[in-house]
Amino acid sequence: MWFNNCAFKVKKVSSLVFGTLAAALLLVPVWTYAQEAPQLNLQRVKLSAGMHVIDAQVALTPQERQTGLMLRKDMPQHEGMLFIFEQPSEQCFWMKNTLLPLTAAFVADDGTIVNTVDMKPETTDSHCSAKPVRFVLEMNKGWFAKKGIKQGSRLTGPVFKEAR
Repeated sequence: MWFNNCAFKVKKVSSLVFGTLAAALLLVPVWTYAQEAPQLNLQRVKLSAGMHVIDAQVALTPQERQTGLMLRKDMPQHEGMLFIFEQPSEQCFWMKNTLLPLTAAFVADDGTIVNTVDMKPETTDSHCSAKPVRFVLEMNKGWFAKKGIKQGSRLTGPVFKEAR
């Protein structure tokens, strides 16, 4: 009787452990998806590059900047993402978990493009600004070149200070 009772308790405990483990494993994909969903609902700002209008999502918080355009499968040609930092500093970007080929424009406070770099998807190569900046605008790869926008060109919009 003691043996049967022990076997029943072991069976009951193992069922409880297995059930708890199975429930925890079922929650993992939900948690992972929540962590890995592309951010699509950030605040937006209208920017101009000459006659070209850009509808840019704004990555303002550290979490928004860290996630950036990760896991996006597509992005309309007139859209981009503007990363805004608190202080000018050398900004370096990589493309881990970013599926789209992008061009980053490193932008001074007055909207002047300091430099641009083309970035390959899903790499950890570092792409940095040529000097300290607070703004980085990512667009689909080649967008700036196709529009004739390059180093020294100026972006305008409510986030940039007017040149004095």
